[in-house]
Amino acid sequence: MAVLSIERTSEAVVIKLPIDSSVDYIQNMLNYFSYIQAGSDSKVTQDQIDELAKEGKAGWWAKNKSRFEGVEGFEDLPE
Repeated sequence: MAVLSIERTSEAVVIKLPIDSSVDYIQNMLNYFSYIQAGSDSKVTQDQIDELAKEGKAGWWAKNKSRFEGVEGFEDLPE
């Protein structure tokens, strides 16, 4: 698959995707642009985002750690 290209005209920024781009690839690109646009006006700081991610990971790990106990490759699990 060829690389996407971006052009700036006097009226718009044009993003061109290769003609053989899959529907999933196109949807992922559109989702990404929507994500960026949604967060563009946010007042949240990177430190707040990092803390939220840390809390989310800790909560997930607390609920799922038992699934990995005794599984090869996960011998040194954190407590």
